[in-house]
Amino acid sequence: MPSDGARTITGRDPASGRTLRVTVEDGRIAAIAPAPEPSDLWLAPGLVDLQVNGFGGHDVNAPDMDEQTVADLVRAVRRTGVTTVVPTLVSAPEERIAAALAMIARARAADPLVAHAIPYAHVEGPFLSPEDGPRGAHDPGSVRPADAGELRRWGGLAGMITVSPHDGAAIDLIAQATRMGVRCAVGHTHATPEQITRAADAGAVLSTHLGNATYATLPRHPNHLWTQLADDRLQAGFIADGHHLSADPFRAMLRAKGIERSHLVSDATSLAGMPPGRYRTPVGGEVELSETGRLSRVGTPFLAGASRSLADGVATAITLADLTLSDALRLATANPGRFTGGRGVLRPGAPADLITFAWRPGDITLDVRTVIAAGRTVR
Repeated sequence: MPSDGARTITGRDPASGRTLRVTVEDGRIAAIAPAPEPSDLWLAPGLVDLQVNGFGGHDVNAPDMDEQTVADLVRAVRRTGVTTVVPTLVSAPEERIAAALAMIARARAADPLVAHAIPYAHVEGPFLSPEDGPRGAHDPGSVRPADAGELRRWGGLAGMITVSPHDGAAIDLIAQATRMGVRCAVGHTHATPEQITRAADAGAVLSTHLGNATYATLPRHPNHLWTQLADDRLQAGFIADGHHLSADPFRAMLRAKGIERSHLVSDATSLAGMPPGRYRTPVGGEVELSETGRLSRVGTPFLAGASRSLADGVATAITLADLTLSDALRLATANPGRFTGGRGVLRPGAPADLITFAWRPGDITLDVRTVIAAGRTVR
């Protein structure tokens, strides 16, 4: 892929505080060395977001979504520091899911930078719990039993699926999908602890936005949350927007799971970055975006996705869980990057996806100043 050619970028390393000079050549990191001159900006790998329904008015779940929608979504999230984005499709009729996947594939084929940004798509559903609470904002008419045949008909761009393993068919789907090279996540589920364990046995490797999409009240024990937290085979995704999880449960879950087995997602919808008000969306139907950024289904206490960027999530996670900047960034770079071919790392030979940003303790976001994707300056 063409790049800007050989160049250098400097910034402070969040782990050590030292200023680094990174040399970029042919779309990859060629060298990293100490820089003698100080910098006011931090330097990090580009953010990796495994769950994005939309952003800034661009919605991959909209009936009229097209190649331009996908390209615009990539550009919108790139401005916030996300250089690797996994478009996320929610439960819908099979033909809608297949058409959306085909459109994402066309957008990738039309633009090398879009192809670089999107490694695959995430289909969150339709094989989810049909019960109120675990189903979340998904259309009950589109939730259906697990069907490995449908998964095959979607084609190869569906690189991740979220499944509720509440019956044998779903667990068998996880086993078949894993053999196909599809990453399987447990989510939107009322599965028993034993079924969660069987899902991990079958190959599930992730938990989708753990702590959300469940009943308002759970048995003290056992329940599916404890089992997912306890199983080291499942890396947990968390939405750190201050609404999906308050400080105490977020901090407790992060400590139970461990930084090394956790990552952040935005779960952003097209309303991310939009003004407060009432909207109608494909993800949640009639929804309300509050002044504080809470996005909920009108007339219910249930959330309908999120409205904050992953850069916001990094800054919020620092405050909620008393994290260092380095650890919070790891949750949004290297850890999710394990599921995108090793993205999100700062080392020679890695893709030259880099950001510089300003941040001080107490800030509510990372103030992204420069974005480099595949060696090319895009902001």
